[in-house]
Amino acid sequence: MKQMKRLSDNIAEDILSMITIEERFLPGDKLPNEIELSEELQISRTTLREAIRILVTNGVLEIKRGKGTFVKKEVDLHDTMQSLNGLSHARINAKDLYEMRLIFEPEAAYYATLRASDAELSRILEYGNQIEQKIDQGEDRTDVEQKFHKSIAKATHNEFIDKLMPVVFQAIDKGVQLSQKNEQVVKDTLNDHKLIMEFMKARNPEGARSAMKIHILHAMKDLRIE
Repeated sequence: MKQMKRLSDNIAEDILSMITIEERFLPGDKLPNEIELSEELQISRTTLREAIRILVTNGVLEIKRGKGTFVKKEVDLHDTMQSLNGLSHARINAKDLYEMRLIFEPEAAYYATLRASDAELSRILEYGNQIEQKIDQGEDRTDVEQKFHKSIAKATHNEFIDKLMPVVFQAIDKGVQLSQKNEQVVKDTLNDHKLIMEFMKARNPEGARSAMKIHILHAMKDLRIE
């Protein structure tokens, strides 16, 4: 059964969005006081304090005694996305992770095929070949799987897609863990990666998009993530 999020986790997510997406509060900025922010979010001050504590624990906010709560000066989008690993709302199940991949990775493959330089494309293909070698040798492929998918994300030349990769890594890690002893997953991974690489090498963005979608759907089916 899917774990329910606490209200404080949801509020922490809302505040995080104010910082990273809306950019209402930049690094070094002071947050509104408890009364103002709790009224805006329509929550109790107790819930707000818990949400702030979560973000402080994860290095997003800092409390300066006698001055208030501030966005840490060194915080950036990449660090913030990584800090999501420590929030309860990010402890999501495999279904959520794979659905998220299904939403944006096929499009990432599409744009990477269009925009990748020759050097970037060669790097993607090399990582794909390394995955095949790891599978053939029965070795852990988590690291190279991450490099393969991250190299595709980087080749889109879209900064926000690249920043999402720490979340995608959660799905890759979980998928590799679940598939280690599943021969069908391993077989589909080999075939799907070959197809993705063939379309990318041919500079066929529509084919790359379809192949990536098939790859993720195969994984969801084989791992019974429905």
